[in-house]
Amino acid sequence: SKPSVLFVCVHNAGRSQMAAGFMRHLGAGRVTVFSAGSEPANEINPSAVAVMQEVGIDIASAQPQLWTMEMLEAVDVVVTMGCGDACPFLPGKKYVDWPLKDPAGQGVVNVRPIRDEIKKLVEDLLAQIA
Repeated sequence: SKPSVLFVCVHNAGRSQMAAGFMRHLGAGRVTVFSAGSEPANEINPSAVAVMQEVGIDIASAQPQLWTMEMLEAVDVVVTMGCGDACPFLPGKKYVDWPLKDPAGQGVVNVRPIRDEIKKLVEDLLAQIA
């Protein structure tokens, strides 16, 4: 069966959405991808959308959403990004924490290095699971 990943951050508007975008793109259908937050924002961070468009990945239509137990139960790997104790935990799942800067309120220039770091982390994770 296909490996599956849940990317979780606080607002599900930047880091987790960029990670999900990269995993869908680079995984090319080999990985089931979920993205969610502990306190979802109202919309995707416009700087995150812009920097992903620069590399040919469109996340503009994504909607921030709250993580659910169903998502958690459905995945093999949970990648957390700065949500601390608000991140979901279920025994038996593989957890990876990515200590990334929060792109909230940042301009495109400051979000690019975060995007590039996320891409490398996604590539490494993809090599391990798919």
